[in-house]
Amino acid sequence: MNETKDLANLEYRLNYSFKNIKLLENALRHSSFVNEHSDLSLTDNERLEFLGDAVLNLVIGHLLMNSFPSLHEGDLSRMRANMVNESQLAMIARDIDLGFYLKLGKGEIQTNGQDKNSILSDAFEAVVAAVYIDGGFQNAFDIVARQFSEFLLSSDPLKQSYDSKSRLQELVQTSKRPMPEYRVAQETGPDHDKTFIIQLTIGDIETSGAGKSKKTAEQEAAMKALEILENQSDVET
Repeated sequence: MNETKDLANLEYRLNYSFKNIKLLENALRHSSFVNEHSDLSLTDNERLEFLGDAVLNLVIGHLLMNSFPSLHEGDLSRMRANMVNESQLAMIARDIDLGFYLKLGKGEIQTNGQDKNSILSDAFEAVVAAVYIDGGFQNAFDIVARQFSEFLLSSDPLKQSYDSKSRLQELVQTSKRPMPEYRVAQETGPDHDKTFIIQLTIGDIETSGAGKSKKTAEQEAAMKALEILENQSDVET
């Protein structure tokens, strides 16, 4: 597989051109791939992920401070936590089709690793770090701001920060269920007017959602799963 597979398209989606493309290649390289190619002296994206997490938290904190001057620290902290959690970052990664560009080991490929929340969210953090190293803080800031613009423009930011996906995430964590896994099951319609079907799996629970964006479809699938889980809770009690 070519290391630079279609990275120009990913740069276009990010609206950023790398001076050192090897940084982007590194950000897309999962440890499972490196473990299978130890003879090539490759490095995985875990160090970049570590740095990207810090950059994301700083940028999101800055954006929230500027966008919502009347909110107190507690509300800002909750909003930031919901914006940079695994589920939300994976959703953003799917919007730019990041999974398509990932370098994974054979085992991860067979288990659909390119659509796992954990792998996608880590890779997005690594990409943010790669942009930060390659082009400085302002370029990283601009990319994060664009990806989170929908949230920041919400007319009800506190309600938006506690959406169906976030509520579902909290519910499964407290109930010790498997983490939600989202995948694109189907895309229909022309490029300018696509409809996305998202399949959501939580253990033995499966739901689907449809929408004109992946985010909307994922929210619908999460809302259906919430209803099932909440009904189960009522029966158990």
